[in-house]
Amino acid sequence: MIKVEHLSKHFGKVKAVDDISFEVKEHENLILLGTSGCGKTTTLKMINRLIEPSRGEIFIDGKNIFEQSPEILRRGIGYVLQNNGLFPHYTVAENIAIVPQLLQWDKKRTEKRVAELLEKLHLTTDYLTAYPNELSGGQQQRVGLARALVADPSVLLMDEPFGALDNVTRSKIHQEFKALDELKRKTIIMVTHDVQEAFELGDHICLMDKGKIVQDDTPAGLLFKPKNDFVRGFLQEQRLQLEFKTVKLFDVWGWLAPRPPKGGVVKGKSPISSDTDLWTGLEQFKFDASESINIKSDDEDDVRSASFEELMSAFYQYKKQQAHE
Repeated sequence: MIKVEHLSKHFGKVKAVDDISFEVKEHENLILLGTSGCGKTTTLKMINRLIEPSRGEIFIDGKNIFEQSPEILRRGIGYVLQNNGLFPHYTVAENIAIVPQLLQWDKKRTEKRVAELLEKLHLTTDYLTAYPNELSGGQQQRVGLARALVADPSVLLMDEPFGALDNVTRSKIHQEFKALDELKRKTIIMVTHDVQEAFELGDHICLMDKGKIVQDDTPAGLLFKPKNDFVRGFLQEQRLQLEFKTVKLFDVWGWLAPRPPKGGVVKGKSPISSDTDLWTGLEQFKFDASESINIKSDDEDDVRSASFEELMSAFYQYKKQQAHE
C-alpha cells in the first residue's frame, strides 16, 4: 500500500533523513521508532508532503504522490497529531466535519458519519456542541482520531498520537485502538519513542537512528534477532517484559504437554485463546488461585492445561530455538 524508496531530507548540512526505504502492506501498522531527532517525524511528514523531501520517491496504492497536488493527497490521508490539532473555536462536531466540508458532503451524510464515529469512540452525542477546552486529554484525542477517520481514508498517519496522555488514559486508549474495527481496515504509519507502545500496537517496526533505519523487522525479530549492538541496547532495559508481550501462547504450544498434565484440564474454567500473549497468560495466575490455566488452540479443537512453571519452561525453550535459528 505504501512504498518509500531512497528517501532523504537534508536541512543544510544536517541529514535529518538519510536514504531510507521501506514498504507497508495493506491493513498493516508500521511503527517508526526511535529517540528524538532520529528522523521519524520528518519521514512521516514527507508522506503527506507537509515536508518536501530532498530526494526519493513515495508511492501510495501504486501512485506516485508527487504527481498530485498536496491538497488532494492530504484529503485522502488521515492525520493524527500528538496535541490533537483541534481548532479551539470550533465545536467537536465542526472539528470532525472539516474534511467532509472540503469534500462537499451533504449535511445529512456528514451528521450520520460523525455520530457513527462518536459512538465507536465511546463519546456520546452530548459532546457534539462542546469545545476542545471542555474535554479531557483522552476525549480530545478521540475527537482528533474521529476527524482523521471521518472521510474513511485508506491510509492513516499518526505522530506520537498518545504521547501527551497520562499512563492510565494511554493504556485504555491502546485497548480501544486495537479493538476499533475502523482501524483494522486502515494502513497505518505511527511515530513513537515509546518502546512498549511500539511493540503493543505495531505489526512491524522501523527502528531509526541518526536519519537511518537500523532494523526493519517484526517485534519478535527485533527482540530475538537484533541486527547489531544498537538494537540490542535500545531494547535492553525493557527486554523481558517486551518478550512476554510479544510471544504468543501459540508460539510456545509445541513445548506444552501434548495431553493435559496430571489432574486433566481444570474443570469449570473457560480456556483462553492461544492467540493471547504470554504476559496476559501469566497474569491469569495473579487473579486466579488455581495452579493451572486452560489454553485453547485456535486452529485445532484442542485444550491444554499449563502451570506457571510449565509456561515459563516453554517460553525459555522458545527463546533457545530462536537463538539457534
